[in-house]
Amino acid sequence: MTSVVVALVPGTGVVFTISSSLGGGWRRGLFAAVGCTLGIVPHVLAALLGLSGVMQAGALAFEVVRWAGVAYLLFMGIAMWRERGGLQIDARPDAAPQSTGAIIRRGILVNLLNPKLTVFFLAFLPQFLDGDRGLVDPRTIGLGAVFMLVTLVVFAAYAALSAVVREKVLAAPRILRRIQRSLGTLVIGFAARLALTDA
Repeated sequence: MTSVVVALVPGTGVVFTISSSLGGGWRRGLFAAVGCTLGIVPHVLAALLGLSGVMQAGALAFEVVRWAGVAYLLFMGIAMWRERGGLQIDARPDAAPQSTGAIIRRGILVNLLNPKLTVFFLAFLPQFLDGDRGLVDPRTIGLGAVFMLVTLVVFAAYAALSAVVREKVLAAPRILRRIQRSLGTLVIGFAARLALTDA
């Protein structure tokens, strides 16, 4: 249930998935969801190896990831405001992205550069670690996989709902522009919040 709540709460991954689906249909949104899900893997590994505790303690690694995340979110938000990388509408139904790999890579970066996920796994997964099982506890790997599956399903649902809205947006460019700028503002807000977060 915790995984469902965390996945449902709108964050940078949700915004990226929605904007991708609005821009190119459900398939593009699904690729974005896959990328965001894959971006969780390093955070799960960090929790398994105990690295998240080091990052949470204010280590240099945490700061590097945090400020890289701030820079990337600012880049995304400004691009959406300036129409260079935000909602690039393709009029064909469920159009495939110009580069599926690029959409997935951007999704990976969105969650890879999100230290909040590392902090979440620090508080969540270690509760299920069994010290007698050595460095890697299979149950923790399973819980990480469940979280990733929940994330993929929830994000795919966001993509599907956004694809429905897309049909209305295509007929109203002014609405598209407002949505794009609203999402860009939201992303910039995420960047500001991350920048103000205490290490």
